[in-house]
Amino acid sequence: MSPEKKTALVLTGGGARAAYQVGLLRCLGKRSPGLRIPIITGTSAGAINAAFLAAHRGTLDSAAEELSELWTDLTTEQVFRVDSRSLVRKVIGWGARLLSGSFPKGRGPRGLLDTEPLADYLRKTLRCVDDEIPGIEENLDAGRLQALALTTLKYATGQTVTWVQGCELETWERPMRLGVAGRITVDHIVASAALPLAFPAVQLGTAWYGDGGIRMLNPLGPAVHLGAERILAISTRHRKTLEEASEPAVRGYPPAAQVLGSMMNAVFLDALDHDAAHLERVNLLLERAGDAAPPDLRQIDLMVLRPSEDLGKLAAEFEPKLPKGMRFLTRGWGTKETKSPDFLSLLMFQRDYLKRLIEIGERDAEERSDELMRFFAS
Repeated sequence: MSPEKKTALVLTGGGARAAYQVGLLRCLGKRSPGLRIPIITGTSAGAINAAFLAAHRGTLDSAAEELSELWTDLTTEQVFRVDSRSLVRKVIGWGARLLSGSFPKGRGPRGLLDTEPLADYLRKTLRCVDDEIPGIEENLDAGRLQALALTTLKYATGQTVTWVQGCELETWERPMRLGVAGRITVDHIVASAALPLAFPAVQLGTAWYGDGGIRMLNPLGPAVHLGAERILAISTRHRKTLEEASEPAVRGYPPAAQVLGSMMNAVFLDALDHDAAHLERVNLLLERAGDAAPPDLRQIDLMVLRPSEDLGKLAAEFEPKLPKGMRFLTRGWGTKETKSPDFLSLLMFQRDYLKRLIEIGERDAEERSDELMRFFAS
């Protein structure tokens, strides 16, 4: 890797689809043993992978291998409660709120699913001490890491807040985007991954925060603010051909699952494509401007990796293996009425599905391995 260029890894959201990122990283680690990426940013489920990489004391190959083992062994029960009693309680709570029109302040249901198992799992996996993650600070002190940035949404104000832990930081302030320096904890990770409505918001300080992808219009922004000169971004959305995009996923009136899936794709996954196109235009303008280019702007090398298959459509194959209570709940949303249950894929923390995503990610990276090596050697 060219040592003079600051490299950043950008991991976007996608719920369970984040397992795809692990396959790509695993291939990259095998192709470039000893590779380290100093700037790591994560949003939504990508925050889980980002925090793990930032806290791991080894190089990318060993970190990706261990991360792959963790995702392969992951079960739905380790992410949220799926027992019938818990699910019924949540459904009744929401039903009571809708029928009553209100709830005593602070006493209403918080999310359709209980994600406390995920927080417990992360505390154990990241070897936390009082919810803080010692590995991050150790890597910063040793010079193995420059910065970790996780993005959340502050519900009270609608602002996108990126929490940054790093060395020699220059934070940023925009009306609706903030960079805040501080120690990252498990709560920051869970907040960034808190899918709206499905997962409860997380309290950080005095405010409540949710999924960072909700209003993340420029997912490459944190990496740019942190000084990246080369960015590898991993999306979890398949880029469809015109023929694929024109094929209806449902017949007749769309069920809730189809509406939610379309909404989630627009909110969480489309932004990277728009931001990448914007960055490429800026690069082109700077190249043409030459010496006349503004001194505060710089060209940034960018490579975006994405699935060669539709991961939402793939989820339908594994739906029958979901826990019974979870299957009953999601079918009530209409996941069996669509050919591409994108919303279901966000919650499909099934071992066989996750393993398949890792395999696809590794295969996709292998097919572009020469391009990847040129990118890092440029």
